[in-house]
Amino acid sequence: MTPIHRLMASRGLLQIFFALLLVIVIMFVSNYIVYKNSISGIYDKVTQNNRLVIKNIIQSFDSSFAAVNNLIFTVHGLPYDLESEDKSMDMSKAYTLQEHISRLASSIDYVEDVIVFYDSLDLAVTSKGTSDFSVLFDKKYKHDTYSANYWRMFSDSKHALTVFPIADFAVSTDGLTRRTQQLMTVMDGNKVRLSNKNVMVLLNAERLLKQIDLKSMIPGASLVVLDANRNVVLSTDQTQDPSDILDEVYFNPAKEATLTRKDFEYNFYKSDYNDFIYINKVPYQFQNIGSVETANHMIMISAIISAVLLSALLSVYLYRPVKDILKLLGGGHVKGNDFRKIYSGIVKVQAENESLRTQMDFADKELRRGIFLQMLDGYAYSRELEMQLQKNYAFFFPERQFVMTAIQFKIPSDGDSQPGMPVADIAGMLEDQLREAGPAIVFYTGHLQFVALVAIRQPSARKAVIECLENLTRRAAKEELQGLALWASVSKLYDSKMTNCQEAYQDIQKARIYRNINSERAVVDLESIRYVSHIHFPFEKIEKLSNTLLSGKTEDAKHILQDIVHENTERGIHHHQFAHIAKSIFYYLMKHAETSHVGSKESFQLEMAFCLQVDNAYSYRDITDALQAVVEWIGSKRLQEGKSKLNPEFITQYIELHYMENLYLDHMAEVLNTSPKYFSNYFKKAFGVGYVDYLNKVRLSHAREFLKHSELSVAEIGEKTGYLNASTFTTTFKKYYGISPSEFRKKPVG
Repeated sequence: MTPIHRLMASRGLLQIFFALLLVIVIMFVSNYIVYKNSISGIYDKVTQNNRLVIKNIIQSFDSSFAAVNNLIFTVHGLPYDLESEDKSMDMSKAYTLQEHISRLASSIDYVEDVIVFYDSLDLAVTSKGTSDFSVLFDKKYKHDTYSANYWRMFSDSKHALTVFPIADFAVSTDGLTRRTQQLMTVMDGNKVRLSNKNVMVLLNAERLLKQIDLKSMIPGASLVVLDANRNVVLSTDQTQDPSDILDEVYFNPAKEATLTRKDFEYNFYKSDYNDFIYINKVPYQFQNIGSVETANHMIMISAIISAVLLSALLSVYLYRPVKDILKLLGGGHVKGNDFRKIYSGIVKVQAENESLRTQMDFADKELRRGIFLQMLDGYAYSRELEMQLQKNYAFFFPERQFVMTAIQFKIPSDGDSQPGMPVADIAGMLEDQLREAGPAIVFYTGHLQFVALVAIRQPSARKAVIECLENLTRRAAKEELQGLALWASVSKLYDSKMTNCQEAYQDIQKARIYRNINSERAVVDLESIRYVSHIHFPFEKIEKLSNTLLSGKTEDAKHILQDIVHENTERGIHHHQFAHIAKSIFYYLMKHAETSHVGSKESFQLEMAFCLQVDNAYSYRDITDALQAVVEWIGSKRLQEGKSKLNPEFITQYIELHYMENLYLDHMAEVLNTSPKYFSNYFKKAFGVGYVDYLNKVRLSHAREFLKHSELSVAEIGEKTGYLNASTFTTTFKKYYGISPSEFRKKPVG
């Protein structure tokens, strides 16, 4: 056979060989194009992503500064003025102010401390206690520049709200040891005084920057933050001086600008919130670009040589398998092991494609869920979010109007019951049920709560949504979700706009806290709620409740509590109002019924459990049960005391709390579960003085304070300290002090 005939007989082999050579040529050309363009293309993509990262960082800074500004505004609004005309100071107000500041500061993770001080007082009230202003900055927060005198001088000058750069403070918590801590100081403005307070907020720089996440910037980049007066607040590059480049920048209407200088590109951004300027310095090109080019050359040469050799070998090896694949595609009898390998590979690819399709569907659902949750959060609004929403607008808003509803499942108090299906299946079930009223999408927001967006074509369809939810609550407990209670709320009707989602979400939250406590309906319509202001909070009954518990009469105390609950349910007050009443009763009982046998840790645990139960209550019965449990707990502690009541500590505590009442001998004997005669003898033996004399001394000591430090009349003071009339008060006062109350008031304070 001639060489030409042999070549024609092997034309299949040649076709494979030349096909592989064509692939080599295409690969070489593609590699060359990649070589010429990949570096710049990758760099452009990376810098574009870096801009998005910087905008997210700016948004995080704005959210943080907004939270601090709101905190300062709230502190100014606290109604506790420690300054008075006579320059005296009410420490009880200071302690109350400190408690409020502590609760406010604990709500923001990166707030280290909040300091309130006054121009004419040396006292500083912080979230961690009270202190002398000079001692606070000389001992606890020590800095060579930011001393107590510096802050006094700065507070006396006219200034706007000022953010000081991060600085190293020597912080001491015990007065003995010090540790270096980076703090950022925010001082409130005084050009327009909101109150006579000066408010400082110390921010923990480590926690703040951890929340901001500066590490997500492109490697080699840096960030400088300037305030509105172009003072440096934060810099990740201490060698960079922004003053020499700021004058060359002109911000466009989008408050952005770019400047290229040497090997770096400077991107400027101005915040919409507080006009802070952010300078992002990024490398103009990747570093070590020469080594990248050399490596790319070597890769291209190696790839060409390897591909030529590989094409020759594969052309021989693949000739028969290719024929088998052609038989597979075209039909016919197939033999050989190669076919099974190729076929199994095809099956595997198909399975992987199906798995990838499932993952893509899941990712698409999660993306839409993330967009929806961001629509509910006003602080998360951004231009990128609006672009994503435009792509999915028809999915969220198929009609011109919508209502939003929250569907909350409640696990019984025993905690044994759980949903009979995953939350994803529950969301699908809810969507199917709500589609009876209109197109609906349901998202899971956590803690067994689902939020649904129901499209409305006609305003009358809103009623159908409510009816659908009521039917759902009746069916859910009998079918798949057996054992779980269901509660739902419905917003007002809104036009299909992204911004309206935030307001609709606030509606369904308000529906829960403003629902009437005597309502038995599981579906709350916000439009049907009417505001109720006449709550029932009887101070005399609560005082009686405390005294009854103090006397060990738990059942009587529970009846009094039931009367208060019944009266409020009759008035139909709101759920959040009743929760406030319950917490007020709790703190009053804990204040007046606390005994020496109850440790602070046990009281703290009781308070935490009670507040958690009240905050998560679904009906007034849950709150009532929590109050009843507290009454029983205090009552049990009183019963455990038993005969321990008959001790000097308890007697003095009781007299000090109730000296203004009619503390007859019989009443004290009843409280102490003994006879009047035994109590009288025990008191004289324990205190060395008669009960009446002791009671008069306690009352008169308080009367002296009222005479010197109040404008009350003598008759009012006598009544306030437990005397039936002014004559008895005057006679008793003169008996013990030798002068009348009026003469005592006229005497100068010694």
